Amino acid sequence: MEYRHLGRTGLQVSPLCLGTMNFGPETSEEDSYRIMDRALDLGLNFFDTANVYGWKQGEGVTEQIIGRWLEKNPAARGRIVLATKVYGKMGEGPNDQKLSAYHIRRACEDSLRRLKTDHIDLYQMHHIDRGTPWEEVWQAMEWLVAQGMVLYVGSSNFAGWNIAQANSVAAQRNFLGLVSEQSLYNLQARMIELEVIPACRAFGLGLIPWSPLGGGLLGGALQKAAGGRRSNERMQAQIEKHRPQLERYEALCRDLGEQPADVALAWLLSNPVVTAPIIGPRTMEQLEGNLRALDIQLSGDILKELDAIWPGPGGQAPEAYAW
Repeated sequence: MEYRHLGRTGLQVSPLCLGTMNFGPETSEEDSYRIMDRALDLGLNFFDTANVYGWKQGEGVTEQIIGRWLEKNPAARGRIVLATKVYGKMGEGPNDQKLSAYHIRRACEDSLRRLKTDHIDLYQMHHIDRGTPWEEVWQAMEWLVAQGMVLYVGSSNFAGWNIAQANSVAAQRNFLGLVSEQSLYNLQARMIELEVIPACRAFGLGLIPWSPLGGGLLGGALQKAAGGRRSNERMQAQIEKHRPQLERYEALCRDLGEQPADVALAWLLSNPVVTAPIIGPRTMEQLEGNLRALDIQLSGDILKELDAIWPGPGGQAPEAYAW
């Protein structure tokens, strides 16, 4: 396993990040334990979760599953880079969500309790909070870092402008600021190439793409349309909308002798701004299958073919839309 630096930091993480959103709702606790055990065996050291995962308000179901796994495997804590998130609604009170200093501190303490650990390696803001000034956000994060409760701070679903503003204010406070951004990014969803990716490059953030397979669209949707998640109405509508592209894409993958999901992950990994796409396996087979992407090297000609099938916005702004 070749590890990568998380953005401009000295922290090294695996080139695939284990996403845990399915733990609880889709994957049993016992199977979740087995997936995390196997991920460690395979060399994956980057685990991502969020306080809202599990989708039972205020309970942090997925964080609790990870916490019980760490309690059973205390040595594992020193082997993983543990990331979680703050922003989502965790109660009915007016301060039980978003990024006030009040909520950040309380949410962090609650996550630490559920995760059964004394620190979070990467604490990510799950969304931008336009109602809280950056001075307040950074004051809260600085306090958490000073107390040893958080090591690094990241963002998720931020615009390029949000990243620039956040890190400019952090620099004024002599604080490290954001080191990563977790964004929707895949072959079919490339909007962040306009401004988010240039901002990550300029400010030294590692990009952590979520939904790297487009919710299954890029994982061999035509091959598997008769069953599983691809049989639901929403997925069927997406397949019909993108059928000509999917036919070309899956034909290209067949010519390469590779699975569509592996090519989609390899395409992300070919971008130097990308640190680690988030894989969200529901089964052991899905986890082990994703590792093939690490061995695929896409040539310049293949990358051009993928661009032709799944065109992006035309590059970064403003060149993408102006002379």
